[in-house]
Amino acid sequence: MSVQADEVIREVRIEAAPTDVFPYFTDPKKIIAWKAASAELDARPGGRFRMDVTGRGDVAEGEYLDIDPPHRIRFTWQWENERSDMHAAAPAPSVVEVTLTPDGDGTLLRLVHRGIPGPNRDGSAAGWTHYLARLVLLASGREPGPDPWAEPPTDLPG
Repeated sequence: MSVQADEVIREVRIEAAPTDVFPYFTDPKKIIAWKAASAELDARPGGRFRMDVTGRGDVAEGEYLDIDPPHRIRFTWQWENERSDMHAAAPAPSVVEVTLTPDGDGTLLRLVHRGIPGPNRDGSAAGWTHYLARLVLLASGREPGPDPWAEPPTDLPG
């Protein structure tokens, strides 16, 4: 399998069934637990999502293209600052495809993120590695802890 210059491929095994893993891509509360500080999701083909990944205005948005629970989900991905940059032509959104395959009593998750603009590829690769590791823990019933990349919550006492 060769990786194209504009794509990132990640595969992880999760100790949970695909039916338990799939909602982590479609339920706002579940996506906030592993990947976002806040999220609005309309998880249906043609539906949109918007999430602040770190809580510092690192906003990703996109459109759900295909949803086939619990096997596959495909959506566009674009950083809000790329789309709203008035000084340069915004790149077309990239596309993320996630497939979930039963693997014994677990799931093999394969993520392919295609069409990533050159300057964003390394960051996207690091981001998916970081966040999928959190998903593996959470979907397997373990607590990933606070996201070290995210803004700490401001509503804590003291």
